[in-house]
Amino acid sequence: MKILIQNGRVMDPASGRDEIADVAIAAGRVIAIGNVAPDFHASRTLDASGCVVAPGLVDLAVRLREPGQEHAGMLESEMAAAVAGGVTSLVCPPDTDPVLDEPGLVDMLKFRAEKLHLARVFPLGALTRGLQGEVLTEMAELTESGCIGFGQAEVPIVNVQVLQRALQYAATFGYTVWLRPQDFWLGKGVAASGPLATRLGLAGIPAAAETIALHTLFELMRSAKGGGAGARVHLCRLSSAAGLALVRQAKAEGLPVTCDVSVHNLHLTDVDIGYYDSRLRLQPPVRQQRDRDALRAGLADGTIDALVSDHNPVDSDAKTLPFAEAEPGATAVELLLGLACTWAQQEGLGLMQALGVLTVGPQAVLGASLGTLQASAGRIAVGGVADLCIFNPDSGWTVRPEALRSQGKHTPFGGHELPVRVHATLVGGQLAYQADTERTAAA
Repeated sequence: MKILIQNGRVMDPASGRDEIADVAIAAGRVIAIGNVAPDFHASRTLDASGCVVAPGLVDLAVRLREPGQEHAGMLESEMAAAVAGGVTSLVCPPDTDPVLDEPGLVDMLKFRAEKLHLARVFPLGALTRGLQGEVLTEMAELTESGCIGFGQAEVPIVNVQVLQRALQYAATFGYTVWLRPQDFWLGKGVAASGPLATRLGLAGIPAAAETIALHTLFELMRSAKGGGAGARVHLCRLSSAAGLALVRQAKAEGLPVTCDVSVHNLHLTDVDIGYYDSRLRLQPPVRQQRDRDALRAGLADGTIDALVSDHNPVDSDAKTLPFAEAEPGATAVELLLGLACTWAQQEGLGLMQALGVLTVGPQAVLGASLGTLQASAGRIAVGGVADLCIFNPDSGWTVRPEALRSQGKHTPFGGHELPVRVHATLVGGQLAYQADTERTAAA
């Protein structure tokens, strides 16, 4: 299909492009930005007047709940939610049921996802079998099946020697290790340690749970680097100011590390828990205002590479329980763009920077693991794959959880006003989502 997007404001953080221009698409690729050839005859025309035409968003943390947890979310519903939020590429953690530690499971997931013709799915393989932290998986076979890295999801590796061997093996073959830094023993609470957790009688998770894990990891990376090789590590969902300071120091040393932060830790604090609101039962927990402010500043100055939704749909039976018993997680992929723009507005930053932490930033984290998509994911370029997000930067909307496309309806942002609305999402030159059909006309 040939598609012409007319009169949109084309914004590409990777190149700095920001101009009103038409975009021509054919055979799934962008063939022109401005100066569209007169003989280009589109089979479909999208009017993007007043809208921004941006690269499709890249989300590094989306749980699809398949295989094994279909009661909380189906592949169809969660990927429909992704494209409704402008997300065209997403990374899913390995903590499915069964765990993604066998090539056949990865093959099945990718096959099911590709048949839906919605967002592109990039699975993380389990770093250890069953996420048990004892025996390393067959990383080479999992990579051949399509895994772009290896992680432990929410399960820390207790045995430091196993972690050391995992880093050594990953370094040998150029794999990226994805870890959420949290000490196994200190991370057993349900809320951030502090006066509020004490007052509510909730078991606390101190910031030291994050910093101790980071200290251990960085020491292992330093020792490997001294030997001439070191694994590339991506840190998932930082939560504390102290943890961010350690990451900033590690980057200054030249350690091969990247990191991200979730929309929850970027916007919320422990005070938002209120009277045991289980929608705020999250991993990692939201912390004090000083932590949130440090994370916001770290995302603005580039210490934090990407903003993620940390989309984790939870069904009502598991969420409407006492706070400490509720399953952690929240629906967020449809809110990612709006929350990024809210952060940028509140911090006095431009729209280009808000888009950057959702496109070029996460694309750089994925790097060569994207394969043939490396040159075009998270950017708009002539000859590149046409993964695009079209949104109105002046069309606010109120989050109504019951109207979200995700099967999970629990979010701490219910009732919040978001400043932008996605109008259309294209994946590989095909219209994967469209909110307003009246703006589209057949050519």
